[in-house]
Amino acid sequence: MIFTRFMEESNSDYQSNKILQMRFISIITGLAFVLGTFQLNAQESKIWTLEECINYALDHNINIKKQYLNEQFQEELLMQSKLGILPNLNGFASHGYNWGQRVDPFTNEFATDRVRSNNLYLSGDVNLFSGFQQLNIIKRNKLDLMKAQYDADYYKDDIAISVATEYLQTLFYLEYVEIARNQLEITNQQVNRTNKLVEAGTLAKGDLLIIEAQQASEELSLVQAENNLTLSILNLTQLLELPNTEGFEIEVPELGLVDQPQILKPRQIFETAIGSRPEIKSAEINVESSEASLNIARGAYYPRLSLSGSIGSGYSGANLIGKDPTYFLPQIAVTENGQAVYPLSEQVSYGAFDPKPFSDQFSDNLNETVGLNLSIPIFNGWSARSQVAQAKIGIENANLDLELQKNNLYKIIQQAYNDAVSAYNSYKASDKKVLATSESFKYAEQKFNVGMINSVEYNDAKKEYNNALSEKIQSKFDFVFRTTVIDFYMGKPLTLDR
Repeated sequence: MIFTRFMEESNSDYQSNKILQMRFISIITGLAFVLGTFQLNAQESKIWTLEECINYALDHNINIKKQYLNEQFQEELLMQSKLGILPNLNGFASHGYNWGQRVDPFTNEFATDRVRSNNLYLSGDVNLFSGFQQLNIIKRNKLDLMKAQYDADYYKDDIAISVATEYLQTLFYLEYVEIARNQLEITNQQVNRTNKLVEAGTLAKGDLLIIEAQQASEELSLVQAENNLTLSILNLTQLLELPNTEGFEIEVPELGLVDQPQILKPRQIFETAIGSRPEIKSAEINVESSEASLNIARGAYYPRLSLSGSIGSGYSGANLIGKDPTYFLPQIAVTENGQAVYPLSEQVSYGAFDPKPFSDQFSDNLNETVGLNLSIPIFNGWSARSQVAQAKIGIENANLDLELQKNNLYKIIQQAYNDAVSAYNSYKASDKKVLATSESFKYAEQKFNVGMINSVEYNDAKKEYNNALSEKIQSKFDFVFRTTVIDFYMGKPLTLDR
């Protein structure tokens, strides 16, 4: 409609047409800018779930990208070890000149002039037997690649746990800030009510001052809670590698706690986790890799057999052929009767000499070799024995690392279990305490309003209620985190959907 109206008005004259076109372009540009701004704000105000935070962190974390590079490096090592079984083939070519007296390698004659020489050479060899070292190197590199993959998985798990921890910490501060605001609102109302009672002469000025002091204290607590919330959001966005915290919000799920949660015993959790945890798999593979290193070291005790061959040829400028031949019979002797003696065949002399053609020399000088090479280790400064001893130490160290990883895993699970049970018991106790202190605070508030208790007693009742609320939400989030960790070690994804 806007476009049609502009076109109808533009028929009046050319100048108005130009003006209207510029207006139309401005409107379209403005709409595009508003739409782009709306989309940008919509993107910035995205509400992040725990799963989205974890996935984003895994996709953008720089250290995880470095772990992927380590996997690629191990893949290249594995490929190189496989290609190491193939024969070696190398070519050689040279072109040079020589001055001065030397024996030409192709004519076996002394050459004193400048001589051009060319050499072409192709050689190869293949390892037939070396104590199965190459096969064991391939096996070890395969294991090292698997270990790198499990290490990357472990690092991703570590990032996921860190994100979940900071996410729950942010949820805790969100709820804590809300509680602090509600408590401050109650205190603000009480200050107004007390002020009216003081003005009416029902309460002393001191009671108002005490309530106002409590108000200031709660305002400070709210500011501190908000600062902790800001810091927690900052930590979470940094884990996600986000540039800033603007527009960053997280989803606040319902974290209800069941009355009797079913938590497996630490040994049951451990038996399940040990078969799937990447740090355990990595340590087990490291033991196998160390055993492969021992077999590689033992291969140095065996003889080495290889097959080699070569083919080559060359060209020499000293290898000359004559041209313009002249045949004659030279007199070689005289008999007693004075008769000349001549050879049976004619002699030849040449008017000039040219180097023999390259193609002729290449075929004439062609040489080929093939051979078997056997190397038997007799004494090499005990290097093989030392390498074997070092490999055995490496196996023992790898087994100790595996045992250490298992112990650490069991300790983490045991600690998470104990913390979960303690947090749940604390939650149940604090829940009862909240109910009790809530009623106590309401009763104290009523008594304070009619002057039956002073402001000190009122504040004490309110502090008890505030402390109970803080303990309840702290134990709740502690229990949620511990049970989430336990579920994670059981092979379940990190989620707050319960």
